[in-house]
Amino acid sequence: MKMVDIIWKGNHVFILATTVLIILLYGYGSFTFTGFFSAQVFLNLFIDNAYLIIVATGMAFVIITGGIDLSVGAFVALISMISATLLEMGFNAYLVIVLTLLIGVLFGGFQGYLISQFDLHPWIVTLAGMFLARGTSFLINTESIVITNETYSYLSSAKVPIIGGGYVSIGAIIALLLVIIAIFIAKYTKFGRNVYAVGGNVSSARLMGLPVKRTTILVYMFSGFCSALGGFVFTIYMLSGYGLHLLGMEMDAIAACVIGGILLTGGFGYLIGPMLGVLSMGVIQTIIMFQGTLSSWWTKIAVGFLLFIFIVLQRLVVINRRRKEMEFSKELNVKPETETFTRKQLDT
Repeated sequence: MKMVDIIWKGNHVFILATTVLIILLYGYGSFTFTGFFSAQVFLNLFIDNAYLIIVATGMAFVIITGGIDLSVGAFVALISMISATLLEMGFNAYLVIVLTLLIGVLFGGFQGYLISQFDLHPWIVTLAGMFLARGTSFLINTESIVITNETYSYLSSAKVPIIGGGYVSIGAIIALLLVIIAIFIAKYTKFGRNVYAVGGNVSSARLMGLPVKRTTILVYMFSGFCSALGGFVFTIYMLSGYGLHLLGMEMDAIAACVIGGILLTGGFGYLIGPMLGVLSMGVIQTIIMFQGTLSSWWTKIAVGFLLFIFIVLQRLVVINRRRKEMEFSKELNVKPETETFTRKQLDT
């Protein structure tokens, strides 16, 4: 019973549910299809979805603050177009990488500034950002641009060997490093604590003297950086730039966060969750590919079904938290003035 209580606390239930989901899906594929249970098939999940892991990790910080970023998919496409165009013009590859990352930070920071300074809803601001990024892509070029730069071609084909005979790509290594850094930031830095505090209750965060506006701007800057970094990884993966790349990818990033246990109400979530959410979606797509006769759209159907399940699970966790709030307030013999308590209070 004690173990069940530990798992139920916080978001342990989400991480456990997503991990079990991945194991069950991978187990089904292994028993059903020959060659599915191999190290390289598993590693391909990271190779093929590295850019989405990066973007979803940035999205997670935004959602934890109670916001949303609808511009990420369009911005990845914009980065691919900017990179392809600059490389075609003869710019140094590493200079292009630095410039695109800087553009991502500035673009995200601008969105965060508008949201925090003028108290605008994130949906509206980032929706405008999505149209701006996608439209700018087509202003640059309406056709696909193939990248032939030697550095990008090398980064695209480079393989990092793994014990057991498998390999991963440079993009997969970047994605894993980013997830580790994000976990460290969220758990061990003042900025990470501020992110959770703002998402838990923005009014309480202001009363405590926390820099709410600065935190919001930094969160969207980080999301912009992740979008640009994801754009770079996607560009070396595809070796092309095109304005129609990744239509609707922002919804995939949000879905990965939800499946990975990031509460859409804000304030809660583990930063390893989005990666687990992406992997579960990747396993479903791999199963469909091995099956061979099903349309790729079945992936969307399966992900939609999973979203319904995890949204219900989120609702159950929220109800459980509210029950804890009532019990906590009764013990103190006071009426709760806020909708949520601190994470530490709820977990004790």
